[in-house]
Amino acid sequence: MENYTTQMDAARKGIITPQMKTVAAKEHMQEEDLRKLVAEGKVAICANKNHTCLDAEGVGSMLRTKINVNLGVSRDVKNYDVEMEKVMSAVRMGAESIMDLSSHGNTQPFRQKLVKECPVMIGTVPVYDSVIHYQRDLDTLTAKDFLDVIRLHAQDGVDFVTLHCGITRKTIEQIKKHKRKMNIVSRGGSLVFAWMSMTGEENPFYEYFDEILDICEEYDVTISLGDACRPGCLADATDVCQIEELVRLGELTKRAWAHNVQVMVEGPGHVPLDQIAANMEVQKTLCMGAPFYVLGPLVTDIAPGYDHITAAIGGAVAAMNGAAFLCYVTPAEHLALPNLEDVKQGIIASKIAAHAADIAKGIPRARDIDDKMADARKVLDWDAQFACALDPETAKAIRDDRLPEDDHSDTCSMCGKFCAVRSMNKALAGEHIDIL
Repeated sequence: MENYTTQMDAARKGIITPQMKTVAAKEHMQEEDLRKLVAEGKVAICANKNHTCLDAEGVGSMLRTKINVNLGVSRDVKNYDVEMEKVMSAVRMGAESIMDLSSHGNTQPFRQKLVKECPVMIGTVPVYDSVIHYQRDLDTLTAKDFLDVIRLHAQDGVDFVTLHCGITRKTIEQIKKHKRKMNIVSRGGSLVFAWMSMTGEENPFYEYFDEILDICEEYDVTISLGDACRPGCLADATDVCQIEELVRLGELTKRAWAHNVQVMVEGPGHVPLDQIAANMEVQKTLCMGAPFYVLGPLVTDIAPGYDHITAAIGGAVAAMNGAAFLCYVTPAEHLALPNLEDVKQGIIASKIAAHAADIAKGIPRARDIDDKMADARKVLDWDAQFACALDPETAKAIRDDRLPEDDHSDTCSMCGKFCAVRSMNKALAGEHIDIL
């Protein structure tokens, strides 16, 4: 085996790993070009050494936009079998990443089952699991306790961990001074804030960052630098707390890269449509082009039940302007733990946003499937259209439920014989066009 610790270390030594070969083939790019991007930190290949069934993907703004699906049990919804069904359904629908956000029960067996059976990237938020793992109140946990859980997750094989390293004692004063409308809405960020408030100590994920880097380098775990101060409403977007944390995340990115540890940087949140492009540019500058992983962004606050749509609108704009990784948002966002149908709706909305952005960015061969769809529609080949669809089952079900009374083969119930495509095909072929 060649001598390297992480994908970044290998890339910097001129080594093209098996994972790089896999990603380069998927992205239709030269392996050497990809290696350089990994060496620079502009592409992350999240691939824990213990995740042996992983079908590697690359995350970077110059690659296809990837999507992440959040799953996991809670105190009120705790059926691991249902969550595993959601996982495999998400993988079939094209999700490139699963984040296990379980916050109840014995979480390790589910996490280990994910790593053993799931071929896509696996992420976790160790601060959630710390309280569950030790079954102790938050203020009784020590910095060592938090670091031990990070090591446990790394040993279990998770490919990336979200760590809220950028929120510090200074942030406590900022939150009090600047009077945000929604304060902190990041679950992990609020836990770290609460721990600092109760103990009077510095954020352990910031204070012991070097020790965390040692763990991540050993197992090749990518750090997803969590945005504890992401805006939770439009009024808080692009404020002092958000931007100062981003500056700190840029500093931590440099420290991680110096340790050969790969980094992704997490971003907003709720952001007005006209501020999204600027947010992406600021991140690219402050974090030196490290892959940007965004939640949405949601472009309005008033659509509970439809936040998969508000997030897809923002996600398309974000990815077009440099975001590399979209965290899906479901119709249940702000309301409940998503069920199977919510998960499906969230994935499809995110996939649409990612694909639209890839076309806009000119990602190689991104538009091929759209051109195939146009070819199929031109000749009214319904089966070929379904084969090109992001969700063939739904498309076919809608058509089958509302077939026209006659001429099923070449029209639908919307236009019938008034169909423009049918009329043009016949006219150009010199045929009689029957309407009535």
